[in-house]
Amino acid sequence: MLRSLKPFLELLRPYRSKVILSILLGSIAGLATGGGLAKGAEVLFSSVLSKDADLSRGQIMSVAALFPALFLVIGSSSFASAYLLNSAGLGAIRDLRQRLFGHLQSLPLAYFQKSKSGDLVSRLTADPQMLQVTLNFFARNVLTQPATIVGSIGYLTHKALSEAGVLQIYICILILPIVIFPIRYFSRKVEKKARAQQDELGQLTNRISQNLTAAREVRAFNLEARENKSFSDRVSAFFVAQMKVVKYSYSLGPAVEIISSIGLSIAFLIGYNKGIDSGTFTAIFLSLYLTYASIKKLGAFISELKKGKAALDRINEVLEEPIAIENPESPIIKDLTGGEIAFENVSFAYDNAPALDQVSVLIPKDSVSALVGPSGAGKSTFANLVPRFYDVESGSIRIDGVDIRKYELHMLRAHIAIVSQDPVLFDDTIFENIKLGRQDATEQEIVAAAKNAFADEFIVEMESGYETIVGERGTRLSGGQKQRIAIARAFLRNAPILILDEATSALDSEGEKKIQQALDKLVIGKTVLIIAHRFSTIRSATQILVFKDGRIIDSGKHSELYNRCALYNKLYDQQQAAL
Repeated sequence: MLRSLKPFLELLRPYRSKVILSILLGSIAGLATGGGLAKGAEVLFSSVLSKDADLSRGQIMSVAALFPALFLVIGSSSFASAYLLNSAGLGAIRDLRQRLFGHLQSLPLAYFQKSKSGDLVSRLTADPQMLQVTLNFFARNVLTQPATIVGSIGYLTHKALSEAGVLQIYICILILPIVIFPIRYFSRKVEKKARAQQDELGQLTNRISQNLTAAREVRAFNLEARENKSFSDRVSAFFVAQMKVVKYSYSLGPAVEIISSIGLSIAFLIGYNKGIDSGTFTAIFLSLYLTYASIKKLGAFISELKKGKAALDRINEVLEEPIAIENPESPIIKDLTGGEIAFENVSFAYDNAPALDQVSVLIPKDSVSALVGPSGAGKSTFANLVPRFYDVESGSIRIDGVDIRKYELHMLRAHIAIVSQDPVLFDDTIFENIKLGRQDATEQEIVAAAKNAFADEFIVEMESGYETIVGERGTRLSGGQKQRIAIARAFLRNAPILILDEATSALDSEGEKKIQQALDKLVIGKTVLIIAHRFSTIRSATQILVFKDGRIIDSGKHSELYNRCALYNKLYDQQQAAL
């Protein structure tokens, strides 16, 4: 049990003063329960309710006041203990959530590509919630139970040493170690089943997340019945996992009760045969009952502890995931005023699947380089290596002559602006979504960026203007409006390096014209990488890089490549024929 408690105690370390005080108060409540109630029962049945009792009114009032006083001590100590421990525990869970979320922000993109977003959401929400349930059980039941056992056994020891016949009843406590066996068996089962339950919850959360983010596609392809069946299967699997936890969690109590009842029955027979008076026997019987009841609660806590441990293990799996892309020990912090990019024998693979192979190329300052090639040729990987979304496996990438792994990471990315094909907007105002480009920007700078992106013209026509909420992922805006807000971010950032995942490829001709005008202004004086989908937008590029199977097989102007590069000629003609 102590080994299982260790990771929880580590979480509570910053709040150890509250925990220590909580343990002290819980011990007071337990001792008052285990020893005080037994002694009170003895006084009540031996001195007051006995047929030989001859007490004054004052003595009777004193006995009557004993129980309210005892329960005042027990109640106030229990409340204070639970309150302090919950304060410490909830603070620790808050810290754990913040630490987990912060760690996720530092993990590379490769981690998210192999992880399910719904499962990560579950680890951020449901798993800490399970820890909170464990903590609540601990606060309500556990802190007082060891002290209750000590108080009860202390009272029994006193009676065994002072009254004849009680020692044999005391031997009934020897049955207590037997309950360890069902506790160990069921707690191990609970830990295994609880882990499976949390994994199933992660799968269920992921199923929900996928469905909600694909609401349009579900309706467009008439997938409602398919989605309902898939969700029903996941819910059923989660139900089965839950019932297995219930089965083993609730089996422990009856097992402990059966063993405890044997000890109480033996105590009854011994007490009857020894002729122990009713007051003493009642108090002893109560002490034994409180001891067994406390053991039962401790056994139930071990079961809850295993559930919490399963949840904590899932959280720790994420926290132990290494941060593959980190700052160097002595990072270079300077403005990248040039913007020249050099790839030198760069190779990269996704989980042993090669994406780039010995790529070497120079991207001159203030140039526009278009990346073309079939799907999976390495274009996006090439662009994603520049801001260190991934690190090269061999070779190097230099900006202004310096290996990008030597730059301070946030500084490096601050000098790179990205406009993607499907820009992500947060469920916030248009103003805040543009401000993401540079957090310290003034209102005037944000409005100027919007005007440069031709976004101001539709923003001011909205009822709430720049305070318009765009919805999750910008669902309340059209594709062209989202693109112009993304371009406004890039204008606001004003970075020397610009990466464009062709922002006009999915727009109508009118929207494309507006955005192309904005992009023509945006690229001025910058080093630009364009992941090209439409060849019509790259004919004026400074250079075109042709990718195939992770290599750059040719580079040059459009007219040069069309005449000498068979792949470029084929791709270009195929696209022209499709227009």
